[in-house]
Amino acid sequence: MQDDALIAQAQAWLAEDPDPDTREELARLIDTGDHAEIAARFSGTLQFGTAGLRGELGAGPMRMNRSVVIRAAAGLAAYLKKNGHTGGLVVIGYDARHKSRDFAEDTAAVMTGAGLRAAVLNRPLPTPVLAFAVRHLGAVAGVEVTASHNPPRDNGYKVYLGDGSQIVPPADAEIAAEIAAVASLTTLPRPAEGWETLDDTVLDAYLARTDAVLSKDSPRTARTVYTAMHGVGKDVLLAAFERAGFPQPVLVAEQADPDPEFPTVAFPNPEEPGAMDLAFAKARETDPDLVVANDPDADRCAAAVKDGTDWRMLRGDEVGALLAAHLVRRGATGTFAESIVSSSLLGRIAEKAGLPYEETLTGFKWIARVEGLRYGYEEALGYCVDPDGVRDKDGITAALLLTELASGLKAEGRTLLDLLDDLAVEHGLHATDQLSVRVQDLGLIASAMRRLRDRPPTELAGLRITAAEDLTRGTEALPPTDGLRYTLDGARVVVRPSGTEPKLKCYLEVVVPVAARSGLPEARAKATALLARIKQDLSEAAGI
Repeated sequence: MQDDALIAQAQAWLAEDPDPDTREELARLIDTGDHAEIAARFSGTLQFGTAGLRGELGAGPMRMNRSVVIRAAAGLAAYLKKNGHTGGLVVIGYDARHKSRDFAEDTAAVMTGAGLRAAVLNRPLPTPVLAFAVRHLGAVAGVEVTASHNPPRDNGYKVYLGDGSQIVPPADAEIAAEIAAVASLTTLPRPAEGWETLDDTVLDAYLARTDAVLSKDSPRTARTVYTAMHGVGKDVLLAAFERAGFPQPVLVAEQADPDPEFPTVAFPNPEEPGAMDLAFAKARETDPDLVVANDPDADRCAAAVKDGTDWRMLRGDEVGALLAAHLVRRGATGTFAESIVSSSLLGRIAEKAGLPYEETLTGFKWIARVEGLRYGYEEALGYCVDPDGVRDKDGITAALLLTELASGLKAEGRTLLDLLDDLAVEHGLHATDQLSVRVQDLGLIASAMRRLRDRPPTELAGLRITAAEDLTRGTEALPPTDGLRYTLDGARVVVRPSGTEPKLKCYLEVVVPVAARSGLPEARAKATALLARIKQDLSEAAGI
């Protein structure tokens, strides 16, 4: 784009921008002639997909800001009206990130101006509360303003339809088309009032529902250390634990209260290196039975256990298997489901229990739609343990169920690690790892995927690849998605671009048979070596 045309586009955007902060930011860029930065802001538009919107805060169509959110809300409103929901209720929640409340109120104003009813949660609350509220209130849609575990500079916009699940195709494309059709913000009615601010009734109903995930007479003795990771989980989790009768969690004080700057972590994600350091320090000081963490919007749950003399994070796949085994032991019925990037151990647990099992594409937007779902999980710390209440991942109810399991094992003189050993002996040691590459240039991800498609590997770590699937073509059970899946002798690899972050993600699993508990150390050593070799060979094959 020529400089004159670029400046004209920026000035047109500036004239409509309702936010004094981003107006000042963009005006400064224009005044200083920073054409490279302006070009980056106006090189396109944030794409509305099945994760809604997510991006860095700032001025311009390639950033998250009030102008982008107002257009998104207008597109969603038009889609809802076109599908027969004029006058329907849209419920809106938000986290504690920068601009979240503004984005929520802008959404309410647009919905009200479009002839829909809008209701906003009364304060920053966990995403699962919003997902619950959609169905509880009989809404036609829900919006959660959150960037989940992204860096502090980001925010996002997640959309649910009336079934309480996140949007999937073709709804995402249809909403995107309506967003693109918004000609000017000046044509959109945005009244200053007319929507409802909800009281704590919805939260109380959600908390009452959390009781349902626990067995009536189960032990409630496990002591926990808890971190909210500077997010919105603390008050709701503490209330849920108090209702359940668990000992009050010991808080990681430095991370207990909402703070949009996330001052103690580089990335507010329990999986990131260093994010759990303060929680581990508190655990060494207080010696609990379990460490529990939520991500900033509390839809994910991480856990750590004492392993020898120190603490270690459990992988999402380990927690997923533990919760599944607990539910089986309790006599759960219904379908167990997971995404294709999660451990195949869940399928073996379900098969042994005589329960239906399904694999889906990545994301709870797919898992939550499995017919007859009783339990669903994804390796990225997401667990759906009460699908009738929340059709999405829920870090609060997952924490409750895991603490109940730890309490029951404690009463038997055992730990979560003992149960993991039992599962390894019964079903084989399922060891997982991930090769994750964060990039500045998204072209590097496309290049790696193209290289793997053009020159696919025939073996990894000396294991022959017995099946190679390009998931863009879809399968009998899965719709098309950008990904590759390799089946090896005793291993599996899935490669895909992240849907929410600038990352290429490769999910690795090896399965090593174990005859007895005495064979576990050797099996773990073998699995660790195989995963390291697969990671190295895959990295070379992808050129990353």
